Amino acid sequence: MIGKKIRLERIINRNTGRTVIAPMDHGVSSGPIKGIINMDETVESISQGGADAILMHKGIVQQGHRGYGEDLGLIVHLSASTSLAPDPNDKVTVTTVEKAIQLGADAVSVHVNLGSETESQMLKELGEISETCDFWGIPLLAMMYPRGQKVDDENDVEFVKHAARVGSELGVDIVKTNYTGDPDSFREVVEGALVPVVIAGGPKVETDEELLEMVKDSLSVGGAGVAFGRNLFQAENPGKITRAISEVVHHDLDVDEALEFLK
Repeated sequence: MIGKKIRLERIINRNTGRTVIAPMDHGVSSGPIKGIINMDETVESISQGGADAILMHKGIVQQGHRGYGEDLGLIVHLSASTSLAPDPNDKVTVTTVEKAIQLGADAVSVHVNLGSETESQMLKELGEISETCDFWGIPLLAMMYPRGQKVDDENDVEFVKHAARVGSELGVDIVKTNYTGDPDSFREVVEGALVPVVIAGGPKVETDEELLEMVKDSLSVGGAGVAFGRNLFQAENPGKITRAISEVVHHDLDVDEALEFLK
C-alpha cells in the first residue's frame, strides 16, 4: 500500500521510526482554553520546535491553521464530544475520511473509550473507518483509552494493553494511549499492541523534568513517541518544550541534556 506508506512518512520520521504529534482538538471538548485561542501563534511555535505533525478538527484546518514554520504533517480528527454532554466518553464521528483527504490530511484519527456505555458503537465506527482508510491508503491513528464503570485506574497496565491491542486488531496504524507509569509495565503495552504506540500526555504534568522522564522511559521499551496536547500548547514556551521532547524522541538525548533547551 504505497499511498499509506508515503503518508505515514509525513507522520513518523523514517530515520527514527518515532514521532512527536501535537493534538490540538481540545476546542470541541473543552472550549477555547489557554494555548489554542491564538492558533496561528501556537502552531507556529510548535512547528518551529520540531513537531512531526499536528492533529485538529476539520474547521480549524479550513481556517488555514497549517503550514506555519517548519513543514508539518496533518492529522484530521474524526471524533468528538463535549464536556457538557451527559456522557463525555461517548465519542461520535463528525466528519469523514474523504473530507479529511479533501482538506489535505496525511492521516486521520479516531477516539475510542473502551469500557464506556457506548463502546460497541465506537468500535463499530472504528472498524468501518479503518476499512475506508485502507481503501484510500490513508493512515489511521486511534486514541484508545480504558474509560468506563469497570475501569478504576485508567493507567493500569491490564486495561491499557487491552485497549492498545483492540486498536491494532481493528486495523489502525498508530495507537495513542496512556502511559502506565513505569517502563516495565509499558513494555507489555508495546509488545502486545503490534503497531507503533505513542503516549498521551493527559492533564498538564507538574514539571518539565517529569514530562521528559516519562518520554524517555516510554522510548526505552519500544514506544514510538508522543502525542501531547496541553503539555505542549499550554507550556510557558510551546516551542522550547516541543524542541526538548523532539530531541529526546529523535536523538535519544538524556533528560538533563534536553532540559538545556528550556533555558
